Amino acid sequence: MISMNSPVETVFHRWPAGLKLALLCVSGTGLFMVASLAGQLVALGLVAALYALPGARFARAGLAALRPVALFAALIAAWHVATGTLAEGAVIVLRLLSAVALANLVTMTTRLADMLAVLHWLTAPLRWIGLNTRPLELAISLVIRFIPVLSEKGAALAESYRARSPRRRAGWRIAAPLAGLALDDADHVAEALRARGGLSEGARK
Repeated sequence: MISMNSPVETVFHRWPAGLKLALLCVSGTGLFMVASLAGQLVALGLVAALYALPGARFARAGLAALRPVALFAALIAAWHVATGTLAEGAVIVLRLLSAVALANLVTMTTRLADMLAVLHWLTAPLRWIGLNTRPLELAISLVIRFIPVLSEKGAALAESYRARSPRRRAGWRIAAPLAGLALDDADHVAEALRARGGLSEGARK
């Protein structure tokens, strides 16, 4: 499994993970409070400036990470064009892009261990009443780790498909094998966890 951190060192890497997550929550709430198209354009411009600040290499990596959102944005835009609510759809699409870009910025500049430390701190009250928060922490870390892994496997499957059918896009045709690979990986991870004692608190030490 690989990290989603950017190798380009930025000033955001030195900010505490808790501060970045708190700012992400505040900015996300702010985006939903802005209902005007002009306000959303300004917000997206500010987000773009944050990506441009560390340099072109960092900005390109951030833009590449947002490609999967383009499909959802296109579907939302198409729906609002069809229903005659273009202005409302534009606000939603811009809000979606800004929110996901900000979350991606935090992911690119924060080590997974630091984010899990924040989560461990936030769930302390649950442990005080006897609940085991280890499964929650592990599940979140695995989801974050698996996103780039599955993305790479999906790209490899699409490349293999294009090698056999150069005139056709892979699209939905790789959905079934990709789901099979994901289930296979999940099975291997489950076996590895069982081999290390499962999710008991003692297994963490």
